[in-house]
Amino acid sequence: MGKKISDFFQLDTAPGIILIASAFLALLIANSPLAPYYLALLDTPIHFKVGSLDIEKNLLLWINDGLMAIFFLLIGLEVKRELIQGALRTRSRAMFPLMAAIGGMVIPVLIFVVLNVNDPEALGGWAIPAATDIAFTLGVLALFGKQVPVSLKVFLLALAVIDDLGAVIIIALFFSSDLSIIALSIAVLASVTLFYMNAKGVARLTGYLLVGGILWVAVLKSGVHATVAGVILGFAIPLRIKHHRIRSPLRYLEHGIHPWSSFAILPLFAFANSGVPLDNFSLSMLAEPLPLGITLGLLFGKPIGISLACYISIKLGIASMPKGIQFMHVMSASILCGIGFTMSIFITTLAFPGTDNHALVDLSRISIFIGSILAAVCGYLALKYSFKTISRPLVDESQPD
Repeated sequence: MGKKISDFFQLDTAPGIILIASAFLALLIANSPLAPYYLALLDTPIHFKVGSLDIEKNLLLWINDGLMAIFFLLIGLEVKRELIQGALRTRSRAMFPLMAAIGGMVIPVLIFVVLNVNDPEALGGWAIPAATDIAFTLGVLALFGKQVPVSLKVFLLALAVIDDLGAVIIIALFFSSDLSIIALSIAVLASVTLFYMNAKGVARLTGYLLVGGILWVAVLKSGVHATVAGVILGFAIPLRIKHHRIRSPLRYLEHGIHPWSSFAILPLFAFANSGVPLDNFSLSMLAEPLPLGITLGLLFGKPIGISLACYISIKLGIASMPKGIQFMHVMSASILCGIGFTMSIFITTLAFPGTDNHALVDLSRISIFIGSILAAVCGYLALKYSFKTISRPLVDESQPD
């Protein structure tokens, strides 16, 4: 991700293919004679103990709470870089994707809540359709290669980054429980230490990662979801060090983490969380409020919310349309943001915790698969039509307004 945005979109779509292959492999195994072994593997206990520090979780939770914290660290790094040097560095650049992201989160939530308002248990999944899977969304856009205007790539990348940050805020505010004051105090102290190191120009990543490890344990024990620690650490890593001609610590770490996130962490997460048994599933269940809220929220709520927010922000003069694209491009790209997949599945694991909610979790995952696949197909077709009917401008739309 340290590359220029124009270079990024010339990479192949292998990460997205591996991610969806991992999900379908888990789905096949979960509905085969190997299902007991799959479940036993995920339930394998892993015990970590150093002195009085005692952490015992099964493999599934180590993936969701541990490895995904590294993915959220990458999100923190990307958001900070975009705020300082990228598509969000000025108000004029940031407002359009910011308004789009807000609309793209609010409308899907409203659709879900309206459909599930009479079911308090299902209502716990209100945030599921608010998320966007940045890897899949950008992967589908990459299929068009150089047909895609640079300004549209920048807009969609910025929107997805803000959307991910919004998901982190939702996780921190609404999916925390049984808070520990002592652990929270340690987490605050670790966070202050990280930003003090940043302010003092500390460049060595070793110190940040050691304090970040303490932060992760403290957040894990505090009752706030441990992945939040990854974002805090990401924001604390310096992009550049004043008065020093050295490599950027942030870019170096981002470049090192990105392939591990794309080719190992996210596929492992998809494999561990996509094994849904279909023996008790029927198509009629998709008409129930919970799956309907998720599917419609992703497929229609996302593009409606994004397009409506963009239109209103332009009319009110809050933001302006980026050079080189038209509103049809924005509407078409907004459909791709209905690909929730990884982030939606992650929120599902938080929204319906415990063994009593297996049915809700499985039904939610199936709905996420359906909504995301439909959004990918419809978004691809809409973009293909828009690129065919709208000619590319002869200006360098990558330049700021």
